[in-house]
Amino acid sequence: MCGIVGYIGHKQAAPILLEGLSKLEYRGYDSAGIAVRDGDGASVVVKTVGKLANLSNKTNGGSAISGCCGIGHTRWATHGAPSVVNAHPHVSGSFEHTGKDDSDVIGVHNGIIENYQELKAKLIRHNYEFYSETDTEVLIKLVDYYYKKYKMGPIDAIAKTLVRVRGSYALEVMFKDYPGEVYVARQQSPMIIGVKDDESYVASDVPAILKYTRDVYYIDNLEMARIRAGEVTFFNLDGDEVEKELQTVTFSAEAAEKGGFEHFMMKEIHEQPKVVEDTINKYIVGDKIDLSEVGITAEDAANINEVYIVACGSAWHVGMEIQYIVEDLTDIAVRCELASEFRYRHMPLNPNALVVVISQSGETADSLAALRMAKEKGLKTLAIVNVVGSSIARDADHVMYTLAGPEISVATTKAYSCQLICGYILSLKLAEARGTLTDPEKMKYYIDEIKSIPEKITKILDEKERLQWFAAKYSNAQDMFFIGRGLDYAICLEGSLKMKEISYVHSEAYAAGELKHGTISLIEKNTLVIGVLTQPSLYEKTISNMLECKSRGAYLMGLTSYGKYEVEDQCDFTVYVPKVDEHFAGSLAIIPLQLLGYYTSVAKGLDVDKPRNLAKSVTVE
Repeated sequence: MCGIVGYIGHKQAAPILLEGLSKLEYRGYDSAGIAVRDGDGASVVVKTVGKLANLSNKTNGGSAISGCCGIGHTRWATHGAPSVVNAHPHVSGSFEHTGKDDSDVIGVHNGIIENYQELKAKLIRHNYEFYSETDTEVLIKLVDYYYKKYKMGPIDAIAKTLVRVRGSYALEVMFKDYPGEVYVARQQSPMIIGVKDDESYVASDVPAILKYTRDVYYIDNLEMARIRAGEVTFFNLDGDEVEKELQTVTFSAEAAEKGGFEHFMMKEIHEQPKVVEDTINKYIVGDKIDLSEVGITAEDAANINEVYIVACGSAWHVGMEIQYIVEDLTDIAVRCELASEFRYRHMPLNPNALVVVISQSGETADSLAALRMAKEKGLKTLAIVNVVGSSIARDADHVMYTLAGPEISVATTKAYSCQLICGYILSLKLAEARGTLTDPEKMKYYIDEIKSIPEKITKILDEKERLQWFAAKYSNAQDMFFIGRGLDYAICLEGSLKMKEISYVHSEAYAAGELKHGTISLIEKNTLVIGVLTQPSLYEKTISNMLECKSRGAYLMGLTSYGKYEVEDQCDFTVYVPKVDEHFAGSLAIIPLQLLGYYTSVAKGLDVDKPRNLAKSVTVE
């Protein structure tokens, strides 16, 4: 949620800030703004509501604003409605709509300050006046208060502020007295700092600065930094300098572009064969699974007698699928928990359990909090994440990276598929280590089946035109139901989410056996019911549930495997995917459902990559 950018160098800052913010639009926002200081400390602040194009038009693409040091922000409203006044940047003085600003401190902030009301009351007692409803204005004015009261430097003023703040923040501020510098601080909310020769960049995510540099620093929690042109100095909250190692981002700027596709989502759907293959090859060498990089030994696995999978959104759906597979292949009990629930549950935790936290960004607030809670209780933790150096990756005992590359569309596709692959491989490794999978030929069979997945995804993508036609036909549907049993139910959860989040069609996923316990009352003429049928032992039961819906007027779509079942006689429309071992069917069955959601959204003329009210990475509770 929200996007932060910053630039310090010798070029005009505003166009670079706007370019960076455009790369962060996928994070979700409702207003945007930039602030630029010139060499004398004078500043210009421009803010708008709505799309970033409004800000670009107001500043003539940034060319109307001079100055080589600036900060920018796209805001997702939390405290205060979307408005120009509530948009960032915020200032220590009074915000004027003229654009010119003489404030001593100007800043932007991602996150939530939980005790902002208490801090605001303190500042009011010291004669500060407030123009917005935001917690960020309170934070900026608190920095100003300590800066002036103690006549201290920026780092000390920020440190004094942060020890009085409760909550999460990625804070970026400029001081009038230090016109060629930007100061930042971080607690939980993501932030990176890039350098290239005599220029420096700040961003809340890598795509914003990839055009300019791939050399970055990752600032840790409760750390601050002073950023000058081509120079970064880090500090802890005591004001002592901290040494940091410069790291190189491995994916290219081109990887974060559309590459000729109309939308990022369709590009990322088509990237799945490649990134799935890359993830497979990272952990399967020849006919052997190699998790040496992850660091979980056979002895560690043998001592695990329960697994908690903790995640949010699509990552939780991955966990639901993996739960079935681990339990089927091993003797380990598995619980798949929503991170937002797990972190607040007062339940007995097995000290010999492994906590698997799944997150694309590695910054998901609830998942990060759940991970830290598990560690505090002494449980072993494993993170499955896509972003190297992310908070969850740094905090977990073990990390299993997916190789999905940058995922820009809000609706996840390729990261989800890579997470599934990691789950498959982890399941097999646990089964091998615990002695529940001892037949080398059986293991080779499973590995070969996993290796076959990329090519089979490609085959599905080559036949997507039928789904485009079907989506156009049903794009005006008011309700859709996805039903399945066992692992198929887990696939339905993700398929339903893809439909509702980008097409705004009300869709629900149900375990097929639950239909008669109330839900079937919602079925009426032409209601679309999509049945997922990849599990041999459950096929007949799910078909029976689908036919119960058909007898009440529903239109049936069946999703199954080639040559496995005769579905066309019972369903009005049938989609086939290539055959694969039933444990891994989710990797293939989800592709048509991703395409169905995408084509439905396109047919309705919606913004596929940036659906309303949603953000790519949920970094606040």
